[in-house]
Amino acid sequence: MIEFYSSVPNSQEKPAYTQANYQVADTTSRVSPWLSPLAYLLGRHLLLPFFFRQIKITGQKNIPVGSPIILAPTHRARWDGLLVPYTTVDYIARKDLRFMVTIDECQGLQGWFVRRLGGFPVDSKHPSIRTLRHGVELLQQGKALVIFPEGNIFRDGKIHPLKSGIARLSLSAELSHPGLGVKILPIGINYSHPYAHCGTDVNIQVGSAINVADYTNGKVKQNAKRLTEDLAKVLQQLSYQESEISHHAFAEVTNS
Repeated sequence: MIEFYSSVPNSQEKPAYTQANYQVADTTSRVSPWLSPLAYLLGRHLLLPFFFRQIKITGQKNIPVGSPIILAPTHRARWDGLLVPYTTVDYIARKDLRFMVTIDECQGLQGWFVRRLGGFPVDSKHPSIRTLRHGVELLQQGKALVIFPEGNIFRDGKIHPLKSGIARLSLSAELSHPGLGVKILPIGINYSHPYAHCGTDVNIQVGSAINVADYTNGKVKQNAKRLTEDLAKVLQQLSYQESEISHHAFAEVTNS
């Protein structure tokens, strides 16, 4: 068990009340029963079809059904936050995705919407134990959690070093409840332009799910490192395939 990510409270914890910790004091996620369905319908049938010339998706058959899941997409634009549910929501049991996002994305008016659409903040440089525990709890409840493993937006089309938190969090959930069946789903998102604008094409590839239970034997730190490396390899393969888009046949998603 990874003690830092444990969902069991530790009475000896003495958190430092820095500005960063103050900003992420509210680490819980919630989904508005009216705003979330409305945002999804408007995004799927109005905003995304209007903005993008084509949205093409492959690999949706790889989306696990009935398992707690971490969706692990590449991060190329803020549009990713809309395209991930567009790609996956109709295939998973729990429709209300939860997003682990940066502190900046939970500020102001944007933050008001983000929090009510399932988002909760994390300080990537100084992760709050409370925030990470909440992520573990969501997986233990069988929910779908979205984490961008690269951490930030990168527009050069390359896979940048992954944060180790996604592996440690998933392993913590699986080890705390053996047989939970946590899966990590790699998703490659590629835009036809580095800065997406109206008329841009987007291609999304869903890779094969990684079974976290396969990484629970042996030392936790070594398993987390191996899991992170394997996830990076899959995302790299999806990134390479994205660069060879013209040589692949993609199934276009209709606007219906």
